[in-house]
Amino acid sequence: MRESSPILVWGAGAIGGTVGAALLRAGVDVLFVDQVAEHVAAINERGLRITGPITEYTVPARAVTPDAVTGEFDRIFLCVKAHHTEAAIAAAAPHLAGCGYVASLQNGLNERVIAARIDKARTLGCFVNFGADYIEPGVILYGGRGAVVAGELDGQRTPRIEQLHSLLRRFEPQAVLTDNIWGYLWGKLIYGALLFATAVTPDSIADVLAAPRYRPVLTRLGLEVGAVAAAEGLRPEAFDGFDPSAFRPGAPAEATTRSFDDMVAHNRKSAKSHSGIWRDLAVRRRPTEVDAQLGPIVEIGAQHGMSTPITARLIALVHDIEAGRREMALALLDELETVSA
Repeated sequence: MRESSPILVWGAGAIGGTVGAALLRAGVDVLFVDQVAEHVAAINERGLRITGPITEYTVPARAVTPDAVTGEFDRIFLCVKAHHTEAAIAAAAPHLAGCGYVASLQNGLNERVIAARIDKARTLGCFVNFGADYIEPGVILYGGRGAVVAGELDGQRTPRIEQLHSLLRRFEPQAVLTDNIWGYLWGKLIYGALLFATAVTPDSIADVLAAPRYRPVLTRLGLEVGAVAAAEGLRPEAFDGFDPSAFRPGAPAEATTRSFDDMVAHNRKSAKSHSGIWRDLAVRRRPTEVDAQLGPIVEIGAQHGMSTPITARLIALVHDIEAGRREMALALLDELETVSA
């Protein structure tokens, strides 16, 4: 695999824009692909601007819309929203070189979708947890550092995963190379379920997680996802102050309390007070990743004969907000509590 070949970053939003800009700044050749024509035009005309408390800079960059991509690429970073994965990988697959790979820099279990389209052998796993937001065409907020992890889906240590790890360290020097990428992805699913719960309220991530009133129902939500991970035979990995073992079946209450306190402390330090999920619901008024992220928990749980009523109800509440049937409110967490009782 040619280390000098350009990387095709498919999705120049929060994740792809932040990582791609850092790689460009480090001298790596990057071509961005994004479906928002105004964003593509701004990048080509003015460069890609990264703003926020971590760093401030603008880097000259090239960007195209999906219909304008030509040629083949050894490395494709898929950085779209989870619910756009199927369409994006279908469009990107013809541009993947025969010896190349696709790395999923996304939230959720999107590696399953990608592998089904292009083959598991050409799919690499990646876990990201830094805080970033698309602000306007050509501008990305990098609000807080977070874990970045790469791994082969089968846990092997290969030259290509070492190369990907090396690339990601140019963005996040503490990036991790793991033999348990599924553990990180499932750990993020537990955390992600909690984020979806905070997003049905107007309050910040830290404020919801800190509220004693809602700790019990949030605990039961985390335990529900953790039980599905355990049924899969996985060992979720800790990251950024979040300890998924605190949500494994039989976890002691003090460990769960400590994990919540650590999550609150981590989120209080970030300039990104609310999740991207909350922004989709409250600001952009567009569909979230709820089906693509939380849907597999219900699906995989059912495959193991497990009921996941809290997760299913949370999905329904998010759908209600998306459709305008419900307003964001702390009272929606009371409904989750009723379901879990």
